[in-house]
Amino acid sequence: MRVTVLTGLSFALLWIITKMVFFWTGIFGSDVIPSVLLNMLFLLLAISVGLFLHKRKMQEQGNALLDIKNAMSAGLPYLIVVSVFLYFYYDKIDPEFNQHQIAEAYTNVEKKLGNPDEFAEIKASNEEFEVMTKEEILSKLKENLERNYSASFTMTVSLLGLLLLATINSIFITIIYRKLIFRS
Repeated sequence: MRVTVLTGLSFALLWIITKMVFFWTGIFGSDVIPSVLLNMLFLLLAISVGLFLHKRKMQEQGNALLDIKNAMSAGLPYLIVVSVFLYFYYDKIDPEFNQHQIAEAYTNVEKKLGNPDEFAEIKASNEEFEVMTKEEILSKLKENLERNYSASFTMTVSLLGLLLLATINSIFITIIYRKLIFRS
């Protein structure tokens, strides 16, 4: 197996273990920001360590596009494994988190619909809501909340976000390595 792919898989496994330790110990409770920041850091480390090991092992210099491709070959296994894990995490391991988020958002929406000024704003914000009653608007917004907090939506968003982040990181890490570390 290529060193870049192995590096990406290793960092993905490390992040999964870290996420499960957070879950089992309850260190951060329902705060997802530390695990998101660690996810971004581990993706960056997977790309930079994988590309570093690959370039150190390579004999010839290569070009920048080849380096970006090799960096992405560390990032793609990472983001696929982590995104699939997130689906199973929020679907099977911790489905209460999404239910808590939905309940909290639902309470917030009910509060806004109870306020006449905010209710008028909500009605004006969407043409479809102009002819609906308060209960119809509430049920429509609840459908959207349940869809947005589903495990499959979380997986899709994480795939897209991590792919964008991996692409940007691959480009910047390649530039940094070519200009500073592996210049000829």
